[in-house]
Amino acid sequence: MYSTGLLFGESIMEVLRPQLIRIGGRVYRKNPIQEQTYQHEDEDDDCYQGLVECAEESCEGYEVVQTPQGFRCTLKAPSLLYKHIVGKRGDTRKKLEVETKTSISIPKPGQEGEIVITGQHRSGVISARTRIDVLLLTFRRKQPFTHFLAFFLNEAEVQERFLKFQEEVLEKCSMDHGVDSTIFQNPKKLHLTIGMLVLLSEQEIQQTCEMLQQCKEEFIDDISGGKPLEVEMAGIEYMNDDPGMVDVLYAKVHMKDGSNRLQELVDRVLERFQASGLIVKEWNSVKLHATVMNTLFRKDPNAEGRYNLYTTDGKYAFKERESFDGRNILKLVDSTDVEPMDMEGRLNHILFIQSSIDGHLGSFNFLAVVNNAL
Repeated sequence: MYSTGLLFGESIMEVLRPQLIRIGGRVYRKNPIQEQTYQHEDEDDDCYQGLVECAEESCEGYEVVQTPQGFRCTLKAPSLLYKHIVGKRGDTRKKLEVETKTSISIPKPGQEGEIVITGQHRSGVISARTRIDVLLLTFRRKQPFTHFLAFFLNEAEVQERFLKFQEEVLEKCSMDHGVDSTIFQNPKKLHLTIGMLVLLSEQEIQQTCEMLQQCKEEFIDDISGGKPLEVEMAGIEYMNDDPGMVDVLYAKVHMKDGSNRLQELVDRVLERFQASGLIVKEWNSVKLHATVMNTLFRKDPNAEGRYNLYTTDGKYAFKERESFDGRNILKLVDSTDVEPMDMEGRLNHILFIQSSIDGHLGSFNFLAVVNNAL
């Protein structure tokens, strides 16, 4: 009986707080479907059924061309995602075509090209395009993160201060639950993350490089004044609400001169990449922080940010983490018993970094560098 009540409660919460998907300035709900799960069952059709009916009105973000036969709209997507639009035995595409009274042409698997939507009515073409965008975004969210944008904070002096902090914490708090050397950040990889990306084709990687350069030309140089950004890392905080069960401990980062220039710069970069669809819109602002301890490092010393909650085949996965007790660490930092976790650094470059190899988080591979210091 308790089990039934729990499932019912979870179902109610799913209905009251459905997943929100943002496309072209609009927000769509992805409604949950209550169903039995069978082994080898394909999830694409269920995902399509869970999509809320999209508005039939015009969307300014879509370019719909009138032709002698009716209306036409095209979009590009990584070939890896084609199968989610086609669905099992082509069922998803058939449902889209029937319900929107359109015809949808999709390149063959492994071939890059355009998805072409045609129909007699402009509203039907727009509806099909919106639903395809929702499908693409839904399944892109299920892919592991592949890249990230960041400022690095790994100057020699910063590394030295960080190692001193690590030494003192291990000396005085190693008996606390979950505290050991494996959960500390590699001092050479201290950084400030701007955003996590899922890039599924060489074209998207090239687009990211080009967009970074555009950001430099359009606003990064103006905000930075062509000079390195002088920052301070002062004090530590934890991500969750229980200091006795911490997964991430981080240093707070702010401009040394007290200005808002760093926040403005990273927020504008984030906004530009969210508008392009290369970064999924989950936050309106970057939380300025440098991770110093993360329980994900126990199993993967190169882990960046959070793991995606889905496996590569789109199945939901729970990543088990062993939290640590951070209460004594926080007291230690606030006291005068240790050297304060205060460091200064210079932000010279925004780095575009590949964090995964063959779908698994691996060693960092730098793909592009944008210098904000002339």
